[in-house]
Amino acid sequence: MTDPTTPPPQVWPTLRARDARALIRFLVDAFGFEETVVHGDGGRVEHAQLSWPEGGGIMLGSQRDEAGDKWPLRPGTFGCYVVSDHVDAVHERAVKAGAEILREPYDTDYGSHDFAARDPEGNLWQFGTYRGEPRKT
Repeated sequence: MTDPTTPPPQVWPTLRARDARALIRFLVDAFGFEETVVHGDGGRVEHAQLSWPEGGGIMLGSQRDEAGDKWPLRPGTFGCYVVSDHVDAVHERAVKAGAEILREPYDTDYGSHDFAARDPEGNLWQFGTYRGEPRKT
C-alpha cells in the first residue's frame, strides 16, 4: 500500500556548495524553492532538501575536502532545468533578488518559454515550461 504522505518516486539532482547556507537562502529567495529540511551544525550543511513548489526538488550539502569522499562534486559545476508554469514570475523574483540573468525570458522553437540564470556559486539554472516529450509506449 502506498503512503499518501510520501511523494512518488522522482529524480532529485544534487550539488555541493562552498557556502551551503548562503546558497539555500539564495535559492529560496531568488527562485522560490522551499526549504524542507537542513541538517548540519554551524555553517556546515550535511544534507538539505529544497522542494520545488510545482513538484520535485534538489538536495545539497557543503563541499567536502576529506580524502575518500564518495560523492566528490565540485561547487559551481551544476546545471539544472526546472519546469514551471510561472516562468515570468520566477524571472521577476530572480531579478529582484539580484540573480545573474544569463538569458532573459524567450520562446523556443519547440514551444517552451524559458530564462536562464547563474547562482552565486556559479551553478546554471534554466526555468521553462517544457515538460519533456511523452514516453513511448
